[in-house]
Amino acid sequence: MYQPLADLLRPQSLDEVFGQEHILGEGAILRRLVESGNIPNMVFYGPSGTGKTTVAQIIAKQTNRTLYQLNATTASTADIKNIVAQLDTFMAPNGVLLYLDEIQSFNKKQQQSLLEYIENGKITLIASTTENPYFYVFNAILSRSTVFEFKQISAEAALKAIKRAVSYMENRTALTAQPEGGALEYIAGACGGDLRKAMNAVEVLFSAGQPEGDKLPLTLADAKTVTQKSALRADRDGDNFYDLLSALQKSIRGSDPDAAVHYLARLLEAGQMQAACRRLMVIAAEDVGLAYPMVIPIVNSCVDMALKLGMPEARIPLGDAAILMATAPKSNTGHLALDLALADVRKGKGGGFPRHLQNVHADSYTMEREQGYKYPHDYPGRWVDQQYLPDDLADTHYYSYGENKTEQAAKAYWDTIKNTKK
Repeated sequence: MYQPLADLLRPQSLDEVFGQEHILGEGAILRRLVESGNIPNMVFYGPSGTGKTTVAQIIAKQTNRTLYQLNATTASTADIKNIVAQLDTFMAPNGVLLYLDEIQSFNKKQQQSLLEYIENGKITLIASTTENPYFYVFNAILSRSTVFEFKQISAEAALKAIKRAVSYMENRTALTAQPEGGALEYIAGACGGDLRKAMNAVEVLFSAGQPEGDKLPLTLADAKTVTQKSALRADRDGDNFYDLLSALQKSIRGSDPDAAVHYLARLLEAGQMQAACRRLMVIAAEDVGLAYPMVIPIVNSCVDMALKLGMPEARIPLGDAAILMATAPKSNTGHLALDLALADVRKGKGGGFPRHLQNVHADSYTMEREQGYKYPHDYPGRWVDQQYLPDDLADTHYYSYGENKTEQAAKAYWDTIKNTKK
């Protein structure tokens, strides 16, 4: 029966697990727990292909627990009941270690069905998820569990695993691999930290290779073909997608053009051009804003051009927009002012209007009093001192001028006008 290379090379001990030294290295907390044999309920959180299932299997082996594996996308409450039925039998003399993959797919009732058994220790739960557990796992489970984050595997760690896989395939096929310069490194970088995908790529290269005697060339072109885009992490509904958007905005806000184009490139390469366009428009107003107001129509034009062009040409105006904003002065004074105003409105403040701001229909001949509105254009400097906010907010200030050149110029202008006229 066919067995994937990733499964054949699955680590059998913690020392063989790549890229999770922060929790599994010598002296790290999860390693110490495993070595002690006292395994608490745990939630493993992190991208796919980073070793969550493997570590659960190693824990079961080292602690002599019966391991049951369920995937919450296909499992049901009946599956859990079947496992519970085997408790206190010869099938599970030391208790059960239940590995529940994709726990976020279980609803609240299904997750709660585990509580009685994980509290009395008859079932030790190791749940895994690629989504943030604090958003997707119910508090009753979280409060009884310890969360461990599995991080995306670095290209350096992935390369070590790939070389091990190549060596294994050489022994298996009796061929000597001759990787072209940069081929293995390309797979390590392009697998996106997912070792399962890296192993699959190596297996495909050997299966589809064209041996020359007992030599097997592994070309860079083939490496690029077997790793194309499939490894990019930008699932529209996953954490990584939102992490990319967040990283793009924070890089532009932080005025780092290099990081800005890096995250933009990752979004575009993952086919998320429209999401990138929307985020760039948000950044224009939220983070550059009044420091350089013309950036808003400029970015809007770049986005419009990109949507009309499509990829790959769309990358050109979008790259311009990202770098322009990353290198532009920054101001968030506009949206902060509006947020403060929204907070007062939601508290019920300022429900009325100053009499002189009401529509002129209030000054019809049937009214006994005039509006009293002063028309600013009739006064020097096009400004006259009068109240605009409702009475209960008359002295409220929402907007504070930013320190950038544009807003300071506006402040100086109005300081001069208003101080002159008072």
